[in-house]
Amino acid sequence: MREAFRASVFHCLGDPGEAGRTDCSEYFDDGMLVIEDGHVVEAGPAAALESRLGDTPVTDFGGKLIVPGLVDCHVHFPQLDISASYGTQLLDWLERYAYPAEMRFADESHARAAAQFFLDELLRYGTTTAAVFATVHAHSAELLFEAAAEREMRLIAGKVLMDRHCPEELRDTPASAYADSRALIEKWHGNGRLGYAITPRFALTSSEEQLAAAGRLAAEYPKVWVHTHLSENLDEIATVAGRFPARANYFDVYDHFGLARERSIFAHCLHLDDNERERLAARGSAIAFCPTSNLFLGSGLFDLRAMAAAGIRVGAGSDVGGGTSLSVLRTLGEGYKVLQLQRQNLPPDRALYLATLGGARALYLDDRIGNFTPGKEADFIVIDPAASALSKRRLRTAADAADALFALLHISDDRHIHRTYVNGKARTS
Repeated sequence: MREAFRASVFHCLGDPGEAGRTDCSEYFDDGMLVIEDGHVVEAGPAAALESRLGDTPVTDFGGKLIVPGLVDCHVHFPQLDISASYGTQLLDWLERYAYPAEMRFADESHARAAAQFFLDELLRYGTTTAAVFATVHAHSAELLFEAAAEREMRLIAGKVLMDRHCPEELRDTPASAYADSRALIEKWHGNGRLGYAITPRFALTSSEEQLAAAGRLAAEYPKVWVHTHLSENLDEIATVAGRFPARANYFDVYDHFGLARERSIFAHCLHLDDNERERLAARGSAIAFCPTSNLFLGSGLFDLRAMAAAGIRVGAGSDVGGGTSLSVLRTLGEGYKVLQLQRQNLPPDRALYLATLGGARALYLDDRIGNFTPGKEADFIVIDPAASALSKRRLRTAADAADALFALLHISDDRHIHRTYVNGKARTS
């Protein structure tokens, strides 16, 4: 079935941060998005498209803004219940909050309810694609995939691998990690819009034997993702250096075991050296920029300029529960502040890029999602700029669409996501 949606339309065609690029975004004040059978037909000015619509039904979202569905490149669904929990820094926070929360996922009924709630919350905040950590329990990933399939979401997830320096209740083994992951890959990877990620929590919680097993999986299944953490916290980095003395640096641990490649997504990457950035780029790996978490846990400041100079793919990650909001828009509002502290900037069109096409590129999904070029999957959201009294008043003074979008990065919440469409179907109302 062909449908059309009329509103302002804003999407990215490239990275506005690339030097010399002036054709990276399109904005249609009175625009139209035409979709058919879950895919984009075209987007453009309503005046040019409406004459070709015939009897195609048109939904008029006058006064609102349509943008592509948001992409969250790093989030922990078991940690939603502990977001905004007082703590010190990363390693203490894991012990005090994250691990106890994840122990509860041994109960399948708890895991099922959490998966349903988590995905519904993502949709309420406009996220239509996400790369998600489950827990060490295989059924936590299984139940998350089932819930995502019901909603037709594009989701990448995996069970966590963790066999040392963690509570006994959350410990697997190299053999069980390999077997459980392999079974989940066979069942879920490529099933509809779902993808599997081999998911060692981070180097500190996997033995060399387990990392080697994860590397074997990566070699056997070259089209799946790898999803882990890298260089988040200075104490963590020092401990990794002590535990892996034969490796040149933190990134080298993952690279040595065959876990750095295209479709590897590394969260944080706050304290990389030049060698790590160069090798990360050469492997085609990507980074999830997680500013709310980095600020909340006092981990450090992400250097977007250095990553861009190295040619590394970057997308945004909410990193809930270290992060404090599932909103990718608000996450990038915090990203603006992180970059300001380093005399870097984040214009609104580049923020939109990181939230949509940049995230799609980081996940190697930009052939399917991320903007409104013909043939892309029809994941999009309708933003209501006037959903709160404050935004309605603030946006009266907006100079243009970019200024309005910039304000929404900082003052929007779930009320501003008027509707979320997944695969061409409305999933919120």
